[in-house]
Amino acid sequence: MKYWTISLAFLLSILLTACAPSTTVEKNRAPFSISDSLFDKSQTDNLGLQKPKSASHHLVFKAEAGTAQYNHGAVLFPFKNELFIQWQSSQKDEDAPETKILYSRSIDGNTWSEPQTLVVARKDALVTNGGWWSYGNTLIAFINVWPTNMQPKGGYVEYITSEDGIHWSQPAHLLDHQSKPVDGVIEQDLKTLPNGRILTAIHHQPGLIAKPFYTDDKTGLRGWTQGIMENLPHQPGISRELEPSWFLTKKSQPVMVFRDQGSSFTVLAARSNDNGKTWSTPTATNMPDSRAKQSAGNLPNGNAFLINNPSGNKNRAPLTITLSKDGELFDRAFLLRAESELPPMLYQGKYKRTGYSYPKSIVWNDRVWTSYAVNKEDIEVTSVEIGDL
Repeated sequence: MKYWTISLAFLLSILLTACAPSTTVEKNRAPFSISDSLFDKSQTDNLGLQKPKSASHHLVFKAEAGTAQYNHGAVLFPFKNELFIQWQSSQKDEDAPETKILYSRSIDGNTWSEPQTLVVARKDALVTNGGWWSYGNTLIAFINVWPTNMQPKGGYVEYITSEDGIHWSQPAHLLDHQSKPVDGVIEQDLKTLPNGRILTAIHHQPGLIAKPFYTDDKTGLRGWTQGIMENLPHQPGISRELEPSWFLTKKSQPVMVFRDQGSSFTVLAARSNDNGKTWSTPTATNMPDSRAKQSAGNLPNGNAFLINNPSGNKNRAPLTITLSKDGELFDRAFLLRAESELPPMLYQGKYKRTGYSYPKSIVWNDRVWTSYAVNKEDIEVTSVEIGDL
């Protein structure tokens, strides 16, 4: 009798194991993939892609010798029928002590105003731009503050507000769900989930550990809560996953895409099934990347898109937009800027490099608008009619 009891239990365990979903396979399965033949790697200039007929390119700011040779991190945002753009600027080097945040505005995205200083340089900390948000008649600009002596390298978030895009409040701390200052620097990609929740990422202290963060506070100024996500193994003080963006699948699941600091030169991705509370462990996809910041989102019809430099190496050219109907298989792609369009770099400086760097995008007035730095010198914008995608 004891023998049959053990055998029956053993058989039952085998049956249950066979019928249960494979959590290991699901955990390691990439949230999305691209068609194998999407990019022609033999054509490094444009990867074999065509540029949409409606694509147009507009200069926002031209690097200025001796005063503003370094410009980077451009971020767009619509507010009161205008398009705003912010970026960090310094004399010649990346993250130099004199770095300040500039911004410009446009009524059509084609012609831009003379840039104004949004945030001045600080003596005891580096300041970099953290993106935009708005609620009601209030525009918000986020400021990433990096104290000079903080080890490991990290920072915190402040914000300023304006009702006219001209006059700005004094800086205040971004607050978490315990009404304490958020310990980390914010990523420039705030968007809302279908339930109204605001989702982005914070590079959390100590160091720079990328984590999804969300808030149900409509202002975006408080209530920030860290989503649960297990980071991949990497060196201390910095996560392998960096500088994420995100899009929604057809099933309304957010998928966060990351730069891979582990130099796989592919996009890492994690998915949430509960509106950002918990996430799968980031997994390498077959989407090539240049180990740089990228931009993702959704068109009005729900199609997902990803804008990046899919070179598969350190080359930040060309710049492309890749699309998917369901957010699981990306099977269409278009050229935004070819490598052959790059002008020569005019100025040398710390961490300077050629390419179309750190794209960020928004959907506005029936077009997809993408901002980026050219050779970390000039700030430019490319727009494409949604109908061409």
